[in-house]
Amino acid sequence: MSDIRTCGIVCPTDWVPIPVEPSDDIKGWAKAMAAQLSERSKAAGYELDKRTLRKDLRARADDSRSREPFYAFALYPDGFDTSLATLEVDLIHPDATVPRITLDWLADTFSAHDFGPPDISHTELPLGPAVRIRQNFAADDARPGGPGILLETLVYGVLPAGAESALVLLVSWTVPGIAEEMEEAAADIVRTLTVEL
Repeated sequence: MSDIRTCGIVCPTDWVPIPVEPSDDIKGWAKAMAAQLSERSKAAGYELDKRTLRKDLRARADDSRSREPFYAFALYPDGFDTSLATLEVDLIHPDATVPRITLDWLADTFSAHDFGPPDISHTELPLGPAVRIRQNFAADDARPGGPGILLETLVYGVLPAGAESALVLLVSWTVPGIAEEMEEAAADIVRTLTVEL
């Protein structure tokens, strides 16, 4: 068994890569990306508010960077100046407290019972065996005294063949009514994961 040196992922073009390195210029990235997304939407027949888009891009970047993922993406379909979902990929390495990562450990670690038991299933991906966890949480950004916001999530914990470490792909969204589309998108994207040992 060896450790993962790097990993790859392929996302559709409406999933915008978020800079996650501490040295990245988030302000400059958000301005350039807002212009690019505005042009793309304009070509599709939509006008976007660039200021709203820039602000949302910066907020998504700040949020993802707080968790320090390996990769992060935000979903901006044509015509939307706010992101519909976030996708993050992270590497989980064994250590003294968890010398061997298993699918059961991934399921236990990444499950919560905020709104009943999570939906946990096992699947086989091109990269190796995986656990799929579908669950909902109360979102942190709900306004005090206002209605709560439901955060829907889908997690894949993957054990790449021949590796000691695991990959975790998390997709989260708060927009009601898009669960089926997000589950399909995550199922397609997780199959593109690759690693170098």
